[in-house]
Amino acid sequence: MDSSLSPTPFDHQNTETKKTFMTSLIPLRSSNHFKEDTYFVSEVKPSEAKSLQDLKHKLSSSSFASSSMWGVPLLGGDDRADVILLKFLRARDFKVGDSLRMLEKCLEWREEFKTEKLTEEDLLGFKDLEGKVAYMRGYDREGHPVCYNAYGVFKEREMYERVFGDEEKLDKFLRWRVQVLERGVKLLHFKPGGVNSIIQVTDLKDMPKRELRVASNKILSLFQDNYPEMVATKIFINVPWYFSVIYSMFSPFLTHRTKSKFVMSKEGNAAETLYKFIRPEDIPVQYGGLSRPTDSQNGPPKPASEFSIKGGEKVNIQIEGIETKLA
Repeated sequence: MDSSLSPTPFDHQNTETKKTFMTSLIPLRSSNHFKEDTYFVSEVKPSEAKSLQDLKHKLSSSSFASSSMWGVPLLGGDDRADVILLKFLRARDFKVGDSLRMLEKCLEWREEFKTEKLTEEDLLGFKDLEGKVAYMRGYDREGHPVCYNAYGVFKEREMYERVFGDEEKLDKFLRWRVQVLERGVKLLHFKPGGVNSIIQVTDLKDMPKRELRVASNKILSLFQDNYPEMVATKIFINVPWYFSVIYSMFSPFLTHRTKSKFVMSKEGNAAETLYKFIRPEDIPVQYGGLSRPTDSQNGPPKPASEFSIKGGEKVNIQIEGIETKLA
């Protein structure tokens, strides 16, 4: 995908044409319910169960036989390990050799990156990015932890240079970004029948495509190689109309499985889209929700009441002792 693609050739088209063109290429997923793949070994196909056993056998004969991942020993009969190993198998279409190579490279990277202790590190220089650029906030309606991403702040050249100005700065940012994801992964159950993946919400508003190309590619590569099947749904909000042109270029190369996880929401529809997946009390205020960064200090959010009001109908609503009339 060439993220520098310019929308100039379509500037003459009117708004209605742009919306129609975008809608035809990036349809909103019809269902807001994501059914997780089963991680009960008794429920997978016989051929998949055999692949899992073969992977365990090959792993036991390798130099990584005693390895753990996210605190879970990969061998030894723990059903949490089955969840992790099935993720690597699914990422490689249950090809045991390919899955083993992916797993071994991931273990090497985690050792080199020192990911097991990363969540406790105090990474200097990123305090002002917390809660703005990448952060975990609440859960979706099915219990998946939600990770928000918004890179619009980097449209300002000064901010961009401070974070991505050279290779050393980029490496530090990647370490911080992996830290955010690792904190999200620690919220997963890694249990058959449990919540074993996260939701990612990416805000494309004001995102500088050309400038962030290198950083975006490195983040994508890191996550694809080392966090297989960790994302249940990828929600893009504030999608500019010309993004449909870009999407149409790489869409043919995506599997149906990958595309089924995508949800695209045009500019101005963020709240309407997110409400379908996440309760209002867990959605950040900047996206039309009720969640503020300081809310976690006061315990779990209080459930919001959701209801519909017909046109012309008058309803009295009491909010924290204040009575409000909606007409």
